[in-house]
Amino acid sequence: GRPRHLSPVPQELEEVRRWEGARDVRPLDRNVRRWEGLLLPNTPPYNEGAFRFELTFSPYHPLEPPCATLRTPIYHPSVDPEGCVCQPLTTPEHWAPTTRAIQVLQDLLLLLDSPDPQRVLRPDLARELQEHPEEFRHRAQEHTRLHAEPRPDPPGP
Repeated sequence: GRPRHLSPVPQELEEVRRWEGARDVRPLDRNVRRWEGLLLPNTPPYNEGAFRFELTFSPYHPLEPPCATLRTPIYHPSVDPEGCVCQPLTTPEHWAPTTRAIQVLQDLLLLLDSPDPQRVLRPDLARELQEHPEEFRHRAQEHTRLHAEPRPDPPGP
């Protein structure tokens, strides 16, 4: 019969919903293969805002990797102006079917928190970060203030 792993399993969505790194994670337009939510970076300058992401799953999930994109503009060397992210974890060479959605999002959050000079989609920003870190931080902070969404309140008691 048909392989039964064709939709991202509900447990994976539940797991992501319990994680403190994201908020409001849900299927987009009731499509189980497209999730959206807010990522909450921990480190300045990005921790002053929340960044909307989309996670799109292949019809062949988990045999093929999902794709994470940022919908909120971000001033970051590893994210291009269209929101594509340099994420080796989800490339066909590195993808493992046992990798869970939460790991993809944790990897993305880690990348936002600590830009990796090996994972560059915007060489100009990577150069600025290395040569003029103060200026980079100032611009990224300003950009976050202008574009990022307000951070949701922490969950109540």
